[in-house]
Parts: sequence; structure tokens; C-alpha cells
Amino acid sequence: MKITAAVLRTGSGPFTIEKLELGSPGPREVLVRVVAAGMCHTDLLSRELPPEFFGGPQVYGHEGAGVVEAIGSEVESVKPGDNVVLSFNSCGSCKSCQRRRYPYCFNFSLHNMSGGRPDGTSAFTDEGGQRVGSHYFGQSSFATHTIAAETSVVKVNSSAPIRSMGPLGCGIQTGAGAILNTLAVEAGTSVVVSGAGALGLSAVMAAKVAGASTIIAVDRHQSRLDLAKKYGATHTVSGTPADITAAIQAATGGGADYAFDTTGNAAVVRASQAALNVIGTIALAGVGFGDLSVDFLSMISGRTITGVMEGDSVPNEFIPHLARLNADGKFPYHELITEFPLDQINEAEKASASGAVIKPVLVMPD
Repeated sequence: MKITAAVLRTGSGPFTIEKLELGSPGPREVLVRVVAAGMCHTDLLSRELPPEFFGGPQVYGHEGAGVVEAIGSEVESVKPGDNVVLSFNSCGSCKSCQRRRYPYCFNFSLHNMSGGRPDGTSAFTDEGGQRVGSHYFGQSSFATHTIAAETSVVKVNSSAPIRSMGPLGCGIQTGAGAILNTLAVEAGTSVVVSGAGALGLSAVMAAKVAGASTIIAVDRHQSRLDLAKKYGATHTVSGTPADITAAIQAATGGGADYAFDTTGNAAVVRASQAALNVIGTIALAGVGFGDLSVDFLSMISGRTITGVMEGDSVPNEFIPHLARLNADGKFPYHELITEFPLDQINEAEKASASGAVIKPVLVMPD
């Protein structure tokens, strides 16, 4: 079938809106009419890689939401007409998947970032018959229609506001899941969130849901700190790393129980780690390049540093949970969204990179 998609043909070039041919779903795949798709920093990582690592023309997008139009012969979890959110993919058989640690699938790259299906085929071809990469995070949702792996497809309530639900597939579930799943923040504890973007603000919302008594937001921009206060932060901090550590220790009476970093900035991570109490834990989700060093003696007391991907989520359980919290008014992530039509994807990227918007969402043409 003919579809419209945003294609990235070079890592340094713009997205181009093109007509593509979409194949049929395989036995364990789902044809989805995409209603809208969030734009996440991960979609743009190819911008930061050397040209030789760019895998050719590709449809990105890994925060899709839409309606099932057709299913493969072995699909059992959804049916045509179902509202769905599209999330990451996993192999289902490795040690991590067997333990329900799906974000840490041993075959994550193959199933999410290889430019196609695990067997190397793609669902897309362009008008010249050239292969265009598909199945980014099992979905490639910067398109009016896509073929998604069944394991990337999460059924949601038919009355859910599907147009705003795509970001639950990655960024929002990562921020919320870091608090509720990875750190498992308890009521009455203290939490530091560094970076008040989509991940950080969803983490602040989740910390409020968890009942944390002290929620400290760290950011360089006062406008973002003001938003953090709106969504549950009890304290806000800006300044040098030394200022950050001192302010956190003062606000917590000696050290935070938990910290979550979304910045990927080594100096900020060290400042937050230094502000933990002696058995505190910091979770890292920010994508940084380079080394992170911490003082050895600061760790042997019992502090913990852990990475987090996709909020340690089991998507078909956690995404509906977040949707219910949103419907109950306890998790207003939708307020972070700014919509752009698909053909303004380059403007959306620029607005996101500049900080003018927090969570761009691309709305597909009818």
C-alpha cells in the first residue's frame, strides 16, 4: 500500500516527506494506521554519529500511537480496530526477557536499531524501488501507516485520547518508570531529578504519585524549573555542580535517598551522586558520550549507581497503568506536548533542540 512517511536519507540532512510502498504484515506483525508519534532525542542520535555509521535511508519514530488495521496470522494480542501505543521491541527469549527485563534484551540492537526486521528485510521501499529502513524500535512510526512487531504493540482503552499517547511508548515511560520501577521510590523519601525536559518532568510527576516528600528538580533554565514546581517539585536548584550538591544536601538534611539523571552530563551526575546519603541510589538515563568518574570512597559506603532503559517497563502493563493515572488527573504528561503536522518535522526537531518545546508530537495527515 502507498503511504506517506518522513525519511532521513543522510545523518546530517533534513527529513524529507515521501511516498513509500508499505508491505504486508508478517505472521507476528501488525499493520497500524498511525495517528500521531512523539519525537524523542533517540530518533536523532544518527546526527551525532560519524557518517559511516549511518545505515542508509530510514524511517524513524518510536513513540507511535494509532489504530490497528490488519494483523498477521499468528497475532493474538490485538485485533483490527484496537487503539494501540507502540513501544520498543525485544526478542522474548534471552535471559533478560525470560526475567521480564525486556528493556535489557540481549538482542536489543537487532530488534530495535538494525534498520529493519531481525532477518534484514524492511517493510518500506521508495518510489524508485530502493529499500528504506523500517522497524526502528519495532515500529518506525514517522509515517501514516507502519508495520510493527507484535511485541511493540500495546493495546489501550478504546476511549483513551490516542492522539496524545505516543510519548508513553518511550520518553514518558522512561522518566516515570525510573522512579516507579527502577528506583521504586517510597512515600516519604527524597528524590533528585536532574534535567527538566520530558523525561525529567515525567519523573517529577511520578515522584509525586509515589508520595515522595522532597522532590528536587535541577535545571539551568528557570522556565523549566517553574514547570517542575507546577508538577510536584518541592525544591528547585540551578548553578554550579558544587552549588547543586550543597543545595540538595541542605534540602534533604544531609543527603537524598534517590536521584535520577536525564542530562548525560558527567559533572551533573557527579554532583547528584555526591549529594546522596550513604545508601542512596542514582539512576542514569541521560545519553552521554565519554567517561564518568566517581570517587571510589564515596561508593563503598553503600551508594549505588545504575543505568535505566525504558523505565524498566513491561510495556503492556506499565503503559496502561500510566494511561489510567493520566485519566485520573494524577499524571498530566499530555500538558508537555506541542503538536506539529508531519510535514513540519524539521521545524519540530529544531524546536525541540532549542528547548522551545518539551515534547513535540507529529500528527499524521488524514
